[in-house]
Amino acid sequence: MKRLIRRGIPTAVTIAVAVTATAASGAAYVMTSGSKADPQARVSASATPPATSVVPASEQPSALKRVIPPDFLVISGRPVSQRQLTRVSRLEHVRDVITVDAGAVRLEGGKANMFAVDPVRFRSWTPPGTATDNALWSALGKSQFVVSDDVQKQLGLRSGMQYPIQGKAQMMATMGGSGPLGLPGINVLVGRDIGRRIGLVPDIGLLVNAPGADLNSLQSKLRSTVGAQSQIINLHDKEYVPQAKKGAPTGKAGSYLELYQQSATTCPGLSWTVLAAIGQIESGHGRNVGPSSAGAMGPMQFMPATWRSYGVDGDRDGKADIMDPFDAVPTAARYLCVNGAGHGGSSLSNAIWHYNHSQSYVDGVLSLAHAYARRFS
Repeated sequence: MKRLIRRGIPTAVTIAVAVTATAASGAAYVMTSGSKADPQARVSASATPPATSVVPASEQPSALKRVIPPDFLVISGRPVSQRQLTRVSRLEHVRDVITVDAGAVRLEGGKANMFAVDPVRFRSWTPPGTATDNALWSALGKSQFVVSDDVQKQLGLRSGMQYPIQGKAQMMATMGGSGPLGLPGINVLVGRDIGRRIGLVPDIGLLVNAPGADLNSLQSKLRSTVGAQSQIINLHDKEYVPQAKKGAPTGKAGSYLELYQQSATTCPGLSWTVLAAIGQIESGHGRNVGPSSAGAMGPMQFMPATWRSYGVDGDRDGKADIMDPFDAVPTAARYLCVNGAGHGGSSLSNAIWHYNHSQSYVDGVLSLAHAYARRFS
């Protein structure tokens, strides 16, 4: 497998790098295609059209509204046209689509795959720990760059320091921070203004969210729509999904999976798969945070009155926020535990019933929990 960074960062995306001479910088690195071959009601896709504007450097990203877990990462052989984007958005089960500019660049002596994004829109597509890190998105809004934790560690990059980025053109840019980006092989983010100055390929990357879709069928349809030479990466493939580990994960969770695992450890005897099942049924892992018709809110759909009694400040930021997954998921674990979930059997069923007074809900949660257990066993 090719490596993205000379010092040992592996890539899950096969990318060919074409080198061409330029008067300004001597070499340009262009991303091209490589050789690597939850039940919700369907709503109309909110496809993002190819970018025609850039978020001003002075604009600060707005507060995170929701989390959009990507199901597919597509690297096209050429910029995605408006017609192709419209066709993708109309595929069955596709709910959200967003385009990005992309390319391979040189950063501090190594090669890296870079996405140029609109930080206001793109943050929803990253893991919850990254999406809720306002400092990262403010940095992108200030024309700084953000890297994955692995690249930051391997290259010894430091926040607040300037580094040369080499594409079609070279420029100095300040590193604004690091975090899990959640996309295999993509390890640097910049705003679209910086991407244009460096010379990234516009609208060559695509992220697709399609809750409830048959992923094999959708992958085939995406290839037919975007082009046979495109890389269509199913982000649910085992090689791209964090695997369940024995014992509690350490550090701040970088995905909902890790958050469910960490939160379950606060209730001995409670399986993280139960939290995952509830999270999927209640909000599609943050896709729809309400409020519901009954007034329930957040990724785990708590009623405000219940939240006032049980809400947990899971990330220790000084407040228990019903909309924050780092607070909501451990609160769900606490609520289940108080109602006996850690004892298993009929006690677990009773605890789930207290979460939602419906036997069909209890049966659905337990069925999904067993499915998660089989998948990650």
